[in-house]
Amino acid sequence: MTTIAVIGTRGFPGIQGGVEVHCQNIYPLMDGVKVRVYRRKPYLSDASHITMDHIEWVDLPSTRIKGFEAVFHTLLCVIHIAMHRPDVVHVHNIGPGMFAPLLRLMGLKVVMTYHSANYEHDKWGAVARTLLRWCESVSLRWCNRVIFVNKFQMEKYPERVRRKSTYIPNGIHTCERVTSTQFLQRHNLMAGEYVLAVGRLTPEKGFEYLVSAVQDIDAVKQLAIAGASDHDDSYYRKLKEIDTNGKVVFTGFTSGHDLQELYSNARLFVLSSVNEGFPLVLLEAMGYGLPIIASDIPATHLVDLPLQCYFTAANTKALSKALTQQLSEPYSLINYDITEFDWQDIANRTCHFILN
Repeated sequence: MTTIAVIGTRGFPGIQGGVEVHCQNIYPLMDGVKVRVYRRKPYLSDASHITMDHIEWVDLPSTRIKGFEAVFHTLLCVIHIAMHRPDVVHVHNIGPGMFAPLLRLMGLKVVMTYHSANYEHDKWGAVARTLLRWCESVSLRWCNRVIFVNKFQMEKYPERVRRKSTYIPNGIHTCERVTSTQFLQRHNLMAGEYVLAVGRLTPEKGFEYLVSAVQDIDAVKQLAIAGASDHDDSYYRKLKEIDTNGKVVFTGFTSGHDLQELYSNARLFVLSSVNEGFPLVLLEAMGYGLPIIASDIPATHLVDLPLQCYFTAANTKALSKALTQQLSEPYSLINYDITEFDWQDIANRTCHFILN
């Protein structure tokens, strides 16, 4: 049986992050292969110890130091891979992709999934961005094949890269609305009255523009932000300072039934990001049929939304106008067409591309 080694993710299940959600959804659905997932010990929780058919966990030490954890953990993964050789190495994102040359020198096939251009994120300084651009160059040159979750990103590169690449988006499972409100009650959220945003508390999510925008809009009673900080809480503290009218409820990292409650009872969903690869949370909001407004960036055009749903990214005034307009409309669920984002189909396509 073919063995696929997976590196570049913190792991799954129950670990925050778009890459982690992506991995949690595709690998359990792959048939006829053995998947060896390398996970970072500091992020493991009780939920992480669930056993899954055909998936083997390799939990290695790591750090939580921004800019160092991925490099350190991936190096340990490569050492383990050298001693326990798989048939294919599946790398997630350009940072860990810097090890592609070493893996190729071992005679291994290397496939990378390019999730996002990390060097465009505000959280990185000039040195880190330069290093990430170098990682991108190395990854795209040395990986045998490349999967892009964002077709607009793929189109930026020359023919030599596109020739060995394909576009496979993120996906969505069937979303079931729930009527329970226990999680809402714990956070003093009023069903049907709050605006919802979901994502890690990092600058590329643009939450500061959203928090600023809701302060003086009477129609916004509450803003729920579901997500936690990555490495430090300075961005979280900044958001708290901006929330001068006390409208924002931070629920922390939220998943499972609790997240279902948040989606099921929200009045409106907002994606305020200034940079994204493929926003899974946007698909989730569509799956729940929520009214949506989203920043006008390439990634949000990977799904089919009406033009009136978009506002200029990183623009508080434009976001305020979009919020006011959307909340003035009668509330009703929307039937979005998300048939092309089926996780089983995406898992099948990914597995076939990796193996062939």
